[in-house]
Amino acid sequence: MSLDTRVWNVQVPKASDVLASRLRERIFSGELGLGMALPAERDLVSQSGLGRATVRESLRILEIEGLVETKRGRHGGTLVRQPTFASVARSLETFILGNRLRLDSLLEVRETVEPTSAALAASRRTDAELADLERLTRSLEDAFDDVKAFLVANVHWHVAIARMSHNELLAGFMETIASAILAGTDIAGFNSEEIRRDALRAHRRIQEAIRAQDSAAARRRMARHIQAYDAAVMRAAHPAAVEVH
Repeated sequence: MSLDTRVWNVQVPKASDVLASRLRERIFSGELGLGMALPAERDLVSQSGLGRATVRESLRILEIEGLVETKRGRHGGTLVRQPTFASVARSLETFILGNRLRLDSLLEVRETVEPTSAALAASRRTDAELADLERLTRSLEDAFDDVKAFLVANVHWHVAIARMSHNELLAGFMETIASAILAGTDIAGFNSEEIRRDALRAHRRIQEAIRAQDSAAARRRMARHIQAYDAAVMRAAHPAAVEVH
């Protein structure tokens, strides 16, 4: 039997990634709780045996992920923070644009996510949130004759529904894909008066179901609205796959 003498391509992680991973584990385990300070930079250098530049790179990784923030001054340091929608949005937006995801991929996910958001919004919404949604609907009506303003108001309306679900992941996801959907639906000649009128009519019906706290109707009406609108978008954009830039 002959020995396999091929050289395998072994991926060795960067030292900064290894340190960032260890610190991340301490944060997720609760050892380093919200608002607590990480060890000082000089202590991390001493404890890890790594250079100052490598330690700083590790802290920068965690900062980009939204897990820590650095405060300057006498009582400053690197503190554990709670990740925000913005940090989630940045990561997902990088994935969407970096992989040049097709518009139809985003729309398919939207058809899955938004009916669930509407159903949860109907069962969990507060009176204040309902009032905000009604205000956004009036803004959408006021923007009817300005197509670009209408599209922006339309995105705000859909994001508001996701927030009303009181599900942080649904809300964060919708906020993240909102800009991509806006870019993908801003198609010359597509957003006719008929399309905008149909969207307004659908929004009012969904809003009625949310006001009545009828989750089944909210889910059904949102699904019908999204499927019809997305199908029209794809017909107008291109019969084949369309990329979002």
